[in-house]
Amino acid sequence: MRITEIEPLPFGSFFLVVVHTDEGLHGLGEIGMRSRPETIRGALCDMAGLVVGQDATRIEHLWQLMHRGGFFPAGSDVGAAVAAVDIALWDLRGKALGAPLYDLLGGRSRAHVPAYVHLPGEELPELVDNARGLLERGWTHLRIGLDDRPGQVFEPRRAVRRTLTVLHGLREEFGDEVELLVDVHTRLDPADALWFCREVEAARPYFVEDPLRAEALGSYRMLRARTGVPLAAGEQLTSKWEFRSLIEGDLVDHARIDLANTGLTEGRKIAAMCEAHHIRVATHNPLGPVCTAASAHLNLSLPNVSLQEQAKPYGWDDLVLVGPRVGNGAVVPSDLPGLGVEVDLPAARRSAPTGMGPPPRFRRDDGSFTNW
Repeated sequence: MRITEIEPLPFGSFFLVVVHTDEGLHGLGEIGMRSRPETIRGALCDMAGLVVGQDATRIEHLWQLMHRGGFFPAGSDVGAAVAAVDIALWDLRGKALGAPLYDLLGGRSRAHVPAYVHLPGEELPELVDNARGLLERGWTHLRIGLDDRPGQVFEPRRAVRRTLTVLHGLREEFGDEVELLVDVHTRLDPADALWFCREVEAARPYFVEDPLRAEALGSYRMLRARTGVPLAAGEQLTSKWEFRSLIEGDLVDHARIDLANTGLTEGRKIAAMCEAHHIRVATHNPLGPVCTAASAHLNLSLPNVSLQEQAKPYGWDDLVLVGPRVGNGAVVPSDLPGLGVEVDLPAARRSAPTGMGPPPRFRRDDGSFTNW
């Protein structure tokens, strides 16, 4: 089975990749880093130059070729392009063998994958009402962000005070009926991150995610030594080498592996490294059906899973004909071969993408740029 084409397929809020073969089978992948779409298109063109004509069943070999074949390691946006092609190759392998992907990864180790959703709202009364609605639908793990006032201004200390008030208010309202997760989104410097993590301990969060920027992961040593709150990080990373310091230093409790950034070939290796350090896998997944399915298949097979992110507690648009089941606090992949995702490809090609382009760009009160 030879690869004949790598097709970028952005549609709606998704950016999929289709790998076509000379046997008429195709595999689906998904791009995780979508804020530079033309960079991704260029990277996919480069990947096609490496893999078109190659045997699609040599997944490990093709990952090595794509990651290392340009001499400079394929990180960041290029790594996300490699990841999408890699996921599509696993999808193809499952389809060719007539087996769901979790069977190729060792079989089920659990009946379903526990998941959490994002809690919408800004002020505490609205958040409480929305949390009640999600609880009624079976969602007991709820995520909020470290937010400042609405808009594109983010002042760290003001955001810390506001978020602490919200978290303690939610804990007082619901007790231990809910698990609360906080995504700092790499918005704090070490001093403010330490302040926040210490003050939030009394609210008993399930974890605090990405309290520090990803450029210097060694900063987590300070935070780890000076707070007892569970820490999670890794969504911006693309390889085992980037995860290595977090894992070998025992600096986090939950590894935020994003398969649309690492691919399945690399993601399962990172998960194995985590298992050796008693670190649980909490897959990052604010994306579409392909990344959701890939994450669910991997998580179904792993022994060291905590949660899978599911940004919204419902299913897919009309162009996704078959996908994983989402609801009642869990994700369950299809038992169909491969990922178990089917997309109306002709209609998707005619559909305009809506979710590409730059993310919000935040500033501080003095006008300086800060992380979104």
